[in-house]
Amino acid sequence: MSHLTYLESAVVGMIQGVSEMFPVSSLGHNVLIPAIVGGSWARDLNVASPESPYLAFIVGLHVATAIALLIYFWRDWLRIIGGFLSSLRDRRVETADQKLAWMIILATIPVGIVGLAFEHTFRVLFAKPILAGIFLMVNGLILLAGERYRTRASLAADVSVAAERDQAAREPAARKPAFRASPVPASPVPESTGLQPGLLASAEPELAAHGQALPVPASHRRQQTGGLALREAEVADARRADRRLAGMRYPQAVIIGSAQILALLAGISRDGVTMVAGMGRGLSREDAARFAFLLATPVILAAGALKIPDLLGPLGNGIHGQILLGSVLSGVGAYLAVRFLLRYLRTRTLTPFGIYCLVAGLASVVYLGLVR
Repeated sequence: MSHLTYLESAVVGMIQGVSEMFPVSSLGHNVLIPAIVGGSWARDLNVASPESPYLAFIVGLHVATAIALLIYFWRDWLRIIGGFLSSLRDRRVETADQKLAWMIILATIPVGIVGLAFEHTFRVLFAKPILAGIFLMVNGLILLAGERYRTRASLAADVSVAAERDQAAREPAARKPAFRASPVPASPVPESTGLQPGLLASAEPELAAHGQALPVPASHRRQQTGGLALREAEVADARRADRRLAGMRYPQAVIIGSAQILALLAGISRDGVTMVAGMGRGLSREDAARFAFLLATPVILAAGALKIPDLLGPLGNGIHGQILLGSVLSGVGAYLAVRFLLRYLRTRTLTPFGIYCLVAGLASVVYLGLVR
């Protein structure tokens, strides 16, 4: 694989990291982009060729992607692993961390078994550029349908999570004496909403229905700029989210985790189908995304670790620098992507990603099937 250039490794690494987190299929993009570029890219970066060194490279990049997830969720994984170990020690499952640990283990078993048994078959049969474009369109339809036909339980969970976060944000302020050098008025409430200023704390759903953002006092905006305070709020959010996730039944977690099997098809997003499955089982969009990332971490890490021996062997001769570059960019891209998505999905939907997958998949099929 000495033909792998630094430009190719940089592009593939960044695509792998970002698209693995975004619900748009990293494997689908890594199949389609070389085919669309053509030339040496199409010849050298062919994931469907027997014993593909390119596949070893992009799957090996999964290690960097998984490390980025571990770095972002390191506090959570310490709690989850601690919960697993304490459950073995005590021989019972009682706390939220203990239950979540076993949920993740049970939910990753189906995709692990199917991946080990059929990964090669799926890749050889389905990892073709035209099919990847078709499956990318299917992925778009899954995302759009997941948003369009969300259950009442999932919609209610969104409201509950937002109210819980708002309540947690107001409690510390209630315990501390307010001090202000001079009064700073809050942003005015649009008259069209018909809301009283005193109702701001519970007005977010109504304002959203009118297309308005919730007004935030300037003093509060200044307080939010503190990096430490923001991180503390994120840690508290994570703990609350894990308690909510632990409220699921084990069969529900297994069903959600089994959705990852579809990601063996190039063009189907692991995180996308898992998020949709989570919302289908009544999770809020935000909790579904968090559970998807937690479930993906051991699967991505295991898949990448299995390919590391290949990259350290003959397949990696002469390209260690390219592997390092691709891994760094993959890890950085994954970290930034998951950080962005967990904030984005608090108030926004998967619909833009679904539209993108439909357009990109259709354009790829037309270009590869009719133009080329």
